[in-house]
Amino acid sequence: MWFSIHRSGPWRWFDESMLDCCEPLEKVKATGISFGKLVCLAHCAGAKVEAFRANQSTIDEFRKHVKKCSISDDCHVISAYDRSALKQTGIGHFSPIGGYHAGRDMALMLDVARFKYPPHWVPLTLLWEAMGYVDETTGQQRGFMLISRPHREPGLLYTLSCKNESWVGIAKYLMRDVSLLLKSVDATDIQKVLSVIFTSLPPNFGEFIKWVAEVRRREDGDESISPEEKARVAIKGEVLKQVQETGLFKHVAAFLSSANSCCQNLPPLSHQDDFPDIAARVCCLGAEMLAGRSGSSDEYCCQETCIKCLKANGDKPVTVFSGTVINGKSEQGVDVLVPSSRTKPGCCCSVSSNYSGIHPASNDVLTALLLALPPETWSGIKNEKLLQEISSLVLTENLPTLLQEEVLHLRRQLYLLKRCQENKVDVDLDAPVS
Repeated sequence: MWFSIHRSGPWRWFDESMLDCCEPLEKVKATGISFGKLVCLAHCAGAKVEAFRANQSTIDEFRKHVKKCSISDDCHVISAYDRSALKQTGIGHFSPIGGYHAGRDMALMLDVARFKYPPHWVPLTLLWEAMGYVDETTGQQRGFMLISRPHREPGLLYTLSCKNESWVGIAKYLMRDVSLLLKSVDATDIQKVLSVIFTSLPPNFGEFIKWVAEVRRREDGDESISPEEKARVAIKGEVLKQVQETGLFKHVAAFLSSANSCCQNLPPLSHQDDFPDIAARVCCLGAEMLAGRSGSSDEYCCQETCIKCLKANGDKPVTVFSGTVINGKSEQGVDVLVPSSRTKPGCCCSVSSNYSGIHPASNDVLTALLLALPPETWSGIKNEKLLQEISSLVLTENLPTLLQEEVLHLRRQLYLLKRCQENKVDVDLDAPVS
């Protein structure tokens, strides 16, 4: 199932079920999360992050950041500290800092465990001391991080997930094993290269890379699309168009449509890779989240599905998949805003229509992931002519700007997951990724 929910409307938010990058949620619930992996998580969730261990900064620099962020809406400070230093119960903890009292040199802790400790003031010197305690699980000091909005929302179409433990093997396969496989075979054409990669994909690969679904609650009789929604879907559509215009996409599409394709272990290549079915499942998941029941055992069923185009004031049509989700006796209308590469999408209200050109599909998702692999992945190809051809197809500099950003975002997530796997997450997360 290739999707991750992004809720839209007059308000948008995250809940914990969406924070599934860098560390499986079940493991976080059981054992907590380390400083480095929280940095990785924030980065994967779309934030700009600057992280400082206590031994990488000074109390004066910390105070300066707390002062700045306390009077600004553009940045936030998260402190990682040991509760015992504050005479509180517990050990390691994370909390945002909501204010600074200059006269008394105190920080306002907005404790995320409000049932245990409501917002309270802490002397900044004491907090700094608490951040210097060593985390016994990593052997490193705690610290603080600055969280701010990036220049644009990353992951417009695609994101990576480690919702279950299988991500470790998948990340290892993509970041190491693919290169070794290509060195071990004597490939002479691109179709052989794709066959080598796709026929060896690990189990649950379809749960690793997902498309980002734009979901909203449908109000009775209101089919209008806000300017913000139009702008986001338009950018998504342009990125999708750029993916499908790459030379690599044409090779991937040809391979997947080949009668000789043997990628039966890749879930999206089966009957599940069907847009109406996927969109119906997204509607159900969106309804759960909108109801605040993510991960509940309640049964949600999507009925009365309909795909249509909404257009106003000469704008390009926006493709919308609408569903009525039933849960017991309650009903909830849900819309999925769908990017499309078609210049003239057909307007209809039938799930039996032709969905070519509508995202998601295996060919565009796999193309984006191949483009995001480290450049050195392909260096083991023995045939010099084939190596040059592949290198030209995947060269990031040859891609349009929007697609470059998408690819670099995915590549950064791959590197972050590799570092998490190796417990080497304390690196410059804002360093350029080629």
